[in-house]
Amino acid sequence: MDQWLSLEALIWLFPVAFILHDFEEIIMVEKWVARYANRVRRKLPERLANRMLKQFSMTTAQFAVAVIVMFMFVSTSTYCAYQYITQGPLGNIHFFVVCTLVFFIHLFTHLAQSLYFRCITPGAVTSLIIILPYSILLFRSLAQHHVVDWAVVLASLPFVLLIVPILLLAHWIGKKMA
Repeated sequence: MDQWLSLEALIWLFPVAFILHDFEEIIMVEKWVARYANRVRRKLPERLANRMLKQFSMTTAQFAVAVIVMFMFVSTSTYCAYQYITQGPLGNIHFFVVCTLVFFIHLFTHLAQSLYFRCITPGAVTSLIIILPYSILLFRSLAQHHVVDWAVVLASLPFVLLIVPILLLAHWIGKKMA
């Protein structure tokens, strides 16, 4: 693997993988909500269904703005990780690990939603063909290069929850700005 894809390349591929995945969501989310809102209401408890539909009832432009906000975090974490492995002054691997863990865990939400609602949900396809292989390659390479070990991953897991308010803020900004 190292012969054709370096650790640096894998780190810099994070924003690329993120944006490819989110392009799928941007393209699909508005039409998916319109088409499957009744199915969501039938399959989920009323309060949860209303919350989900409210959160994702966005125009394509609004969702794109939310993605741009999240992309700033992804890009910053990537730059910090690159700085970390090159001993740069802004080096921080933990922020990157948190963001990539969220990205990895996120794929399971797409797959679970697709199974539960019995349809392809926005982001499900790229979760399987981009996020899963990328995450495996990335974390394997980070471990092989002794950049990240299980202790770092486990220490980063609680901080994954901090992304939830950032995601909600990104959606709020998307709804207000677009």
